[in-house]
Parts: sequence; C-alpha cells; structure tokens
Amino acid sequence: MKGLIKGLGVTFKNMTRKKVTYAYPDVPIQMPDRFRGIQYLDPEKCIVCNQCARVCPTECITLVGKPNPDPEKKIARVLDTFDVNFEICILCDFCTEVCPTEAIVMTNNFELATYSRDDLFKNMQWLYENNQNIRQENNSSSPKGGAKKNV
Repeated sequence: MKGLIKGLGVTFKNMTRKKVTYAYPDVPIQMPDRFRGIQYLDPEKCIVCNQCARVCPTECITLVGKPNPDPEKKIARVLDTFDVNFEICILCDFCTEVCPTEAIVMTNNFELATYSRDDLFKNMQWLYENNQNIRQENNSSSPKGGAKKNV
C-alpha cells in the first residue's frame, strides 16, 4: 500500500509540471553553441595538407589533391576529391581543430537520417552546400584558442 501511494504521489507531482514537447520538424531545435554537427567544407581554402584525414580516429575522411593548374598561385596543390563516410564518423571535431586554414568547420546541422547506408557517403560538393548554421566559433573572425571576442 505504501508503494502505491508513493507511486501516485510521483504521478500527481508530474501532472502539474510544464509539458516539455517540441514541434520538431516544424520548428527547428536550438542547439548549444559548441554542438558538433555535420561538417562544412570550403574547397577554396583547402591547401591539401591532409591533416584532417591523418587525425581522424575512424579514418572516415579521404581526400586527394592535384597540382594547381594555375602556376601563378602560391598554393601548389588544389583539392580534387574530398569524401566523408558519415556511417562511421563520430563527429569528434578533430578534423576542424587541426585545419590550419579553417577549410572544414562544424555546423549545427545534425539530420543525416536515410533509408540506405550508401547515402551516408558525402562528397566535396555536398559538404560545400551544407552551409547553413555554421558554428560561429570556427569562423576566421574569431580569435584562435577558444577565446571569446570582445564586442
């Protein structure tokens, strides 16, 4: 009998609380500042240093560079292909931390649901078009080292 009364007490206490529901696909969910979502790639900034692929713990990043067709430019190599396998990517943010030119940055996008695993292989074009909700801490206007910019 004591357990029943205790259980009903919990039920009645929670009946008076404010309901916590979201109208999620209609209203987007606001993510925290340091949320690690899907990456965004700017191929123009990439210098093909291969640091992102080397630091990746799951080895889900593959990139190939080719010699720069314009010999007047200072950059010796340009990005030819850049692929990410989101089937095994753990969104650890290591690839964005080591990028010296901030060519790859994290966004607040997280929707990768699909019916086929083959759709989780994303190429350079898809990553470049993923330019919504780019995380502000990774923009080049922010100081390095996680320091906040005084406004």
